[in-house]
Amino acid sequence: MPRPTTPRLSPERIRRVGLEIIDADGLEALSMRRLAERLGVRAASLYNHVSTKEDLLHEIADDVMAAVDVAGFEQDWTTGLRTWARSYRAALVAHPNLVPFLAYGPARRENALRRADAVHGGLTRAGWPERYATMIGASTKYLVVGSAMGSFSGGFPDDADLYDDRFPHLNKAHLLREHAAEIDEASFELALEALIDGLTKQHRELTEAGSIATPKSRP
Repeated sequence: MPRPTTPRLSPERIRRVGLEIIDADGLEALSMRRLAERLGVRAASLYNHVSTKEDLLHEIADDVMAAVDVAGFEQDWTTGLRTWARSYRAALVAHPNLVPFLAYGPARRENALRRADAVHGGLTRAGWPERYATMIGASTKYLVVGSAMGSFSGGFPDDADLYDDRFPHLNKAHLLREHAAEIDEASFELALEALIDGLTKQHRELTEAGSIATPKSRP
């Protein structure tokens, strides 16, 4: 009889199955032993492709960050900020259990660093001083990560009796959970537009004061 074959491993398959475990059961559920079981191999086989669980998490996170769109900065900084923030949030919302790991920062991840570089470059080309570009990038990240960490609307119980006369300003709160996705998306858009509107005003004021130079063209 033919000998059973060992399922073929690849770095891509390892990362994909690792992310499936995280998506289903959380970061703590991922272990090299459990991953090997899901892949139908021995745990030792994984170490031919990845050194540690920490390295694997960074590789998985970098795959997720590859979906983030920073091409809008080639057009102008406001378009860039909108497309970056929206695609960044979409990537995180698709994998909420990975958000705490991603929230720490780009570390040495190639895709994450490339996007951070594109954001900073797009802002400084628009004339923003480097200090402001750094703070704009940080502010946008706070908004994106915060909105992806959990649902504001989904956190309210749907029991109308809970609110009664004790919380008169929350008399509609029991309806929030049913519309959580819609409300959370609209709330993110409201905050993003408020951020960009405020920054646009500040950009104009800094330009008039001579603190912002004429935007640089790409070579």
